[in-house]
Amino acid sequence: MLRITRRTALAGLGAALAVPARRSAFAAAPAPLPELTLWGPPAGPSITLVHAIASGLLRPVADKVVFKAWRTPDELRAGLTSGTMRTFVLPTQSAANLFNKGLGVRLVNVMTNGLLQLVSADPSLSSIAALKGRTVALPFRNDTPEFVFRRLLAAEKLAVETAPGGAGVAVQFTGTPMEAIQLLVTGRADAALLPEPAASAAILRAGQAGRTVTRVLDVQQAWGTATGLGTDLPQAGLGVSAAFLAEHAPAVEALHAALAAATASVNADPARAASDAAAPLSLPWPVIEQAIPHSRLVCQRASAARESLESVFRAVSEFDPRIIGGALPAADFYL
Repeated sequence: MLRITRRTALAGLGAALAVPARRSAFAAAPAPLPELTLWGPPAGPSITLVHAIASGLLRPVADKVVFKAWRTPDELRAGLTSGTMRTFVLPTQSAANLFNKGLGVRLVNVMTNGLLQLVSADPSLSSIAALKGRTVALPFRNDTPEFVFRRLLAAEKLAVETAPGGAGVAVQFTGTPMEAIQLLVTGRADAALLPEPAASAAILRAGQAGRTVTRVLDVQQAWGTATGLGTDLPQAGLGVSAAFLAEHAPAVEALHAALAAATASVNADPARAASDAAAPLSLPWPVIEQAIPHSRLVCQRASAARESLESVFRAVSEFDPRIIGGALPAADFYL
């Protein structure tokens, strides 16, 4: 097993931060903070967070690093409003919205280029058009999964219905992915639109119940077809509060560099990363291991991803600019 010491972690981080002839927005590598709490959803990018902690890659950032999960968008917004969450993974659209509302959110990077899957026991539901007259379970109303799904439906001229059998698609909103999985497994929904690793969990849960559920549609592929923007959907990333950035800007740079190393490690060894993430995410490690190849985990600076992010923001806010807080975020949103 690879053993990462504080010395090797610092050496690797120093190499990652050495950018000749370029002025960084941050200062030189800092002394470690006494303690750091990283908040994340029970979704793909949090696998990177907990693996970074377990493998020692965050030792240059803080002497003690704790991961805590937020379970619903409302919990996230409450934490940001109160100031109790200062470093966090969140949907990029939510970050833009909160920034435009003056809540001081800055986007450090993009950590996934899309992890939404449509899962179903019916293999014929392999396109958005095929969902006409059917019921789809969808978690997180008024958040990224819904906005992406509505954009895909609009491309097929399909409306959201309240009951199945109509000219559109009946959507059953749920508070969490696990509730959507329950609707699917019990046959009360024809399909569920889920982030990873919830999509992998649905497949496992259905198998335990004697049903065969599969990923029938990669939502990122459907997004590229519907929008012409390609299949990269920069869906979530690391955010920081303006106050944390002002106080600990060098630590933010060090955190980004450490997460870049952790992302490469997760993608190279999904089994090890899954073992690290199982307990913190409260999911079986086989589910997490299966989810990683479908999670499109990356670590790209927000400033480098700005063009792609703005294209997504425009696309999801076509029918309601309030989705991103009324306008594209200003340049200082992207670190």
